Amino acid sequence: MDKQDLRIVYMGTPDFAVESLKSLVEGGYNIVGVITMPDKPIGRHGSVLQPSPVKQYAVEHGLKVLQPVMLKDPTFVEELRSLNADLQIVVAFRMLPEVVWSMPRLGTFNLHASLLPQYRGAAPLNWAIINGETETGITTFFLKHEIDTGKVIQQVRIPIEETDNVGIIHDKLMMLGGKLVTETVDNILAGTIHPVEQDTMYEGLSLKPAPKIFRETCQIDWQNKNTKQIYDFIRGLSPYPAAWTTLYTPNGKTQEIKIYEATKESTSDDTNPIGTIITDGKKYLKVRTSDGYIDIKTLQLSGKKRMAVNDFLRGFKYENGMRMC
Repeated sequence: MDKQDLRIVYMGTPDFAVESLKSLVEGGYNIVGVITMPDKPIGRHGSVLQPSPVKQYAVEHGLKVLQPVMLKDPTFVEELRSLNADLQIVVAFRMLPEVVWSMPRLGTFNLHASLLPQYRGAAPLNWAIINGETETGITTFFLKHEIDTGKVIQQVRIPIEETDNVGIIHDKLMMLGGKLVTETVDNILAGTIHPVEQDTMYEGLSLKPAPKIFRETCQIDWQNKNTKQIYDFIRGLSPYPAAWTTLYTPNGKTQEIKIYEATKESTSDDTNPIGTIITDGKKYLKVRTSDGYIDIKTLQLSGKKRMAVNDFLRGFKYENGMRMC
């Protein structure tokens, strides 16, 4: 069978999933349907509906789009079945019920942004950087009942540089993902894949999860984390959803601040309490850690725009005793 004859249903929603769909379309693969999330209400009253990035691309290229609210809905299941897909591909979508992922004769494979079996879950990119990993990658694997546990088809590895944030790694893996998806399809067609059970890949590994990130997850723990851990935490959440902290003044006022960029400094002979703010009022704003300083470069006050630290300091009145908690 040629790739033009292979009937593919593609499932995805955000920008990360667009590149793989684009690679398939531009590569001449036969996309018979695209499944994505329902349009999202936006605006003050929710009166405007915003289509997902995947839907926008699909519509622009004349692809059939389905947007089920419930993936087990009988009407959707029958419409999906009528597409008679040979293969389904999932990139940054929802957890699929068995009635959906087991439908195609060649199965359903997923593109996951980690080196499985490490970092199973919703936020693999964030947690890899937060945990100070020096390497990550992408994996294609066949879906089965338990999330992110199916047989691994292929993987691509990339280094995580010490200055990389999650936005940089996201974009690198997004581009590599498009190539890996088409390569995986080609190898499935050629019958040259040799899927590997993840259970056989555990030796020597201490598995780390990648759970969904919530607001409380993003609060900086100045007291219990060292300089390197806080630095990794900031870049692992930048540019989204962003690490945050609370600025306390001596008179008891507080203000929430998001930190997007920072550098780290080590010191062992500083007696300032953890959380102490050090600034010249013009160019730098540093926060004391257990073993050094976090030098903030880009930040955002609650309700304000993101700004460079020198712009922030122009309107910032420093008071002795200010601290971050």
